Amino acid sequence: MRETSEPQALSSSWLEIHRKVKQFTEERIYPAEAILQGPDQHLAKQALTQLINEAKSEGLWALGHAREIGGQGMPFMDYVYINEVIGRSEYGQLVFGSYSLQDSIMLQQYASDKWKNDFLTPLVAGDIYPSFAMTEPDVASSDPTQLKTTATLDGDQWVINGRKWFITGAHMATYTTVMCRTEMDVSGHRAFSMIVVPTDHENYKVVRETPVLGINGGHFEVEFNNVRVPVENLLGGRGEGFVIAQKRLGPGRIFHCMRWLGQAQRAFDLMCERLHQRQAFGDSLANKQLLQKYVFDSYSEIQSCRHLTLQAANRIDKGDAARLEIGMIKVVGASMLHNVIDRAIQVYGAKGLTDDLPLGRMYRHAREARIYDGPDEVHVQSVAKQILKRYRDDGPGIDFAERDAEIMVGESSLGY
Repeated sequence: MRETSEPQALSSSWLEIHRKVKQFTEERIYPAEAILQGPDQHLAKQALTQLINEAKSEGLWALGHAREIGGQGMPFMDYVYINEVIGRSEYGQLVFGSYSLQDSIMLQQYASDKWKNDFLTPLVAGDIYPSFAMTEPDVASSDPTQLKTTATLDGDQWVINGRKWFITGAHMATYTTVMCRTEMDVSGHRAFSMIVVPTDHENYKVVRETPVLGINGGHFEVEFNNVRVPVENLLGGRGEGFVIAQKRLGPGRIFHCMRWLGQAQRAFDLMCERLHQRQAFGDSLANKQLLQKYVFDSYSEIQSCRHLTLQAANRIDKGDAARLEIGMIKVVGASMLHNVIDRAIQVYGAKGLTDDLPLGRMYRHAREARIYDGPDEVHVQSVAKQILKRYRDDGPGIDFAERDAEIMVGESSLGY
């Protein structure tokens, strides 16, 4: 049995890579964040390029990508731990080449040979960037079967019309994968497909960058006006859009939650440092019982979320869809992230509200977590319905501990 709940049970290389990624993040990425977030885009690009080159030279690039497409082929569970450290900075994904991981997995499994040949290698190398378009401004994304963007087949071309927003990285992407309705006479999830659209298409129009809580964080609104692309730009088969999306989002939500843990751990570190540094009413803040409760609550929430996320990752690693676990960690993780950062800001007081620290920006990003990848309410409902269905079908004697133990037996089913 491969025990995955403790780091020392992982492959021997994990600890060394973890140490290197953490050191690189703290010593090189943190000091560069002010430039990367600054108004001088040319300077920011130079700084990012330098960091990427340094990460590549130190063997820290594309750790989780498959070897056959240019990555380092790190086992899934090992990489899950590394992804937590990468998440300590919002720029970690770009610097270490994990920004494109979900897309490389998706293209490797579903793209035509042409797209694989043209894009997989440069994607993993960081020479090009992907983007993904699903959400629409006039549709409740909690019910994605309402999506209005369409693609109709005209000879050997798809003709796409519609508007999408919150397309992360559209300004630097080489292509956008678009979720659209292709089956006009079909209802439900089987009506939708995914089609790859090059961003240099003349009818691919970036409408605006959408500010999010005062941050221009690279989220864009895009209009597709009679965008024509070849038939081979379809990913998978017609009507398989949501099947592909679920296979993309499963590991993706694990990666999200581990990065949230990295952000929370960074905030927790800052909070504990402040408690020792600051004096009030003749004593260290670390000796104030109310603030010690902040430490206890934050630590317990981080550890609980970490183990829940690793449990979900382990189920995916063994070939289980882990729908219940993924829905749960998405909600628990978003709440944990907000709470820990909020307490850290409170400990810093007025300074916590300024841009002298990363906490204010982290706090605003944390609020996004309760909405993207599906609002909390949808995941809460989904998890509750799954649990109640099992009680209805199997009776009151469900042993969840036994169920969780069963998945620990067996080899990994993932090849990346």
